[in-house]
Amino acid sequence: MRANILVTGGAGYIGSHTCKALAAAGYTPIALDDLSTGHRWAVKWGPLVEGDIGDPQLGMKVIKKFNIQAVVHFAAHAYVGESIEQPRKYFNNNVVNTLTLLNCLVDAGVEGLIFSSSCATYGLPDKLPIGEDHPQNPINPYGASKLFVETALRWYSQAYKLRFANLRYFNAAGADPDSEIGEDHTPETHLIPLTIFAAQGKIPAIEVFGTDYDTADGTAVRDFVHVCDLADAHVKALDYLFSGGANVSINLGTGRGHSIRNIVAAVEAISRKEVPVIEGQRRPGDPPALVADSTLGQSLLGWQPLRSDLQTIVSTAWKWHQRVQR
Repeated sequence: MRANILVTGGAGYIGSHTCKALAAAGYTPIALDDLSTGHRWAVKWGPLVEGDIGDPQLGMKVIKKFNIQAVVHFAAHAYVGESIEQPRKYFNNNVVNTLTLLNCLVDAGVEGLIFSSSCATYGLPDKLPIGEDHPQNPINPYGASKLFVETALRWYSQAYKLRFANLRYFNAAGADPDSEIGEDHTPETHLIPLTIFAAQGKIPAIEVFGTDYDTADGTAVRDFVHVCDLADAHVKALDYLFSGGANVSINLGTGRGHSIRNIVAAVEAISRKEVPVIEGQRRPGDPPALVADSTLGQSLLGWQPLRSDLQTIVSTAWKWHQRVQR
């Protein structure tokens, strides 16, 4: 019997890719999304329920109607800069509404949750690569909201037996190799799509914030992981919980860093177009480098970031953005 999995934010970027992976693994994904940032066209592998995770009546109705066995929780606001300007918005949705969801799960007897967390919970790293035991000291409301939910999950597990896996992403990137779905944010703030837009002439240039970091080429370094690899990790984490695995927090990254100049060069090579670049000042709070220690996910879940080489990430993203022409 196919288990029904509630995917909150299932019409979004990572959520939709995870729905495809869940369906391929034999699960039935039920997407719950208010479509404020997600897209109806991205829901292709199961039903869409349009609504807000902060609505407890809707939450209970969906859980009972579809006999939900576990939840993969993506629904959240996710712009770091916006979170600093509008912390109320972030704590209301990412914290208050998530607590409403958790209460529904407890009341309905749903025992498994895969939580979309973030490396933003770590803040400025003390050392690289960043392991799961690194101190969590977020430096923005977005990261703080994710850390609050991680903390709540520990207490909910102790009191109500809710079992969980916190998956702390580094930099999600790339697109479905079949180009059925891809990255489409409004506004777009992520480096790779913006660099592609600059190559396509959709924006005048890509702005590089800081060229004087203590890195090989002076620009910031990040750990980019293909969105389909992230999706696979959610499926493996779900299998892990269903098989009786203990609560766990896992980094999802590659252990390799790529600089902003590396990204620009990769887009230029794949697009065969020049990317105009504007060099600007550092942004406050941006660390020189963020790279994951991903060995726990590989050893515990058997997860491997098989598509996360820079060539595959950029080529799948380029193919998607060329096809959709948004």
